[in-house]
Amino acid sequence: MTKAIRPQPGIMDIALYQGGASKIDGQSDPLKLSSNENPFGCSPEAVQAVAAAAQTMHRYPTTDHASLRDAISDVHGLPAGQIICGVGSDELLTLLAMAYAGPGDEVLYTEHGFSMYRIFALSAGATPVVAPESDRCLDVGALIAAITPATRLIYIANPANPTGTALGTDQLARLADAVPADCLLVLDGAYAEFFEGYDGGAGLVAARDNVVMTRTFSKLYGLGGLRVGWAFAPQHVIDTLNRVRGPFNLSTVSLAGAEAAMRDRAFVEKCLRENAEQRVRLTGGLRQLGILCDDSHANFVLARFADEAEARAADAHLKKAGILVRLVKGYGFPQALRITVGSAEDMTRVLDALAAFRGAT
Repeated sequence: MTKAIRPQPGIMDIALYQGGASKIDGQSDPLKLSSNENPFGCSPEAVQAVAAAAQTMHRYPTTDHASLRDAISDVHGLPAGQIICGVGSDELLTLLAMAYAGPGDEVLYTEHGFSMYRIFALSAGATPVVAPESDRCLDVGALIAAITPATRLIYIANPANPTGTALGTDQLARLADAVPADCLLVLDGAYAEFFEGYDGGAGLVAARDNVVMTRTFSKLYGLGGLRVGWAFAPQHVIDTLNRVRGPFNLSTVSLAGAEAAMRDRAFVEKCLRENAEQRVRLTGGLRQLGILCDDSHANFVLARFADEAEARAADAHLKKAGILVRLVKGYGFPQALRITVGSAEDMTRVLDALAAFRGAT
């Protein structure tokens, strides 16, 4: 019998990740509010740093990312030695699964969690386990109840995507207290900066030996095209991840752009102010139109319609108006649209278009 080449168990159970749409047929420049990108782009200082770094692209980048880790350390007051950088936070989340989960192990996450969590688990040969949520919020009790002796990783997005809801520090501490010593609690903080007063879980990481915090430059910092993320973790986790991380995983231009973006605090504060103002405006405008939505702690709002048919009709109407948002049936919300918070002009277009849709239905 001829033997066939086969991938590792679990790989073929992975459904391909679907990103936010970026095109509308017949329209050359749609308003893209489907991927939670920064409507103001990125720091001008980051652009300048990338241009300067491009002059030395023939040289290999550093392997220790020391300058970027120092910038993160300076801004967040964290020890640089406990910071690791990756190709977006996705790479670091992948490496955690690769290093700490495998066949016979379980990876736990919540029912509306980031769709990549299942992919991370299956890629490592581990079993994905889903805990229920409650009213679109992470349910700490349900998560704790789902922990078994086989649980090795728990992925928590806080604030959560696509709901925008978030757990406070007390609830996170309750969860962390219940996590066994041989299991890692991973706090995915892709949207942490937008949650006012939240440290992204840094305090929990500093106080415990089995909590990891990840962050990204793709959202607030507007560097989605460069692919840079970072994590703050106990030293033993950093030492482990550095053994499986590619030595040149981040390019020279990515490192330079991320460092400049991290240090440009004026641009960061401006973006946070604008997001907070327009998020309140979008939320209030949706509610005035009779469209349900929770208070969001991120840079998007989950707009809930009567049913899937109405959500799809609203999406089609927005497309005709040249506006792209995100259908989130794959996240368990067939009746909802996720709308990125944009500029004041962007939000006017969205609310006017939805008002016209409501008037026509």
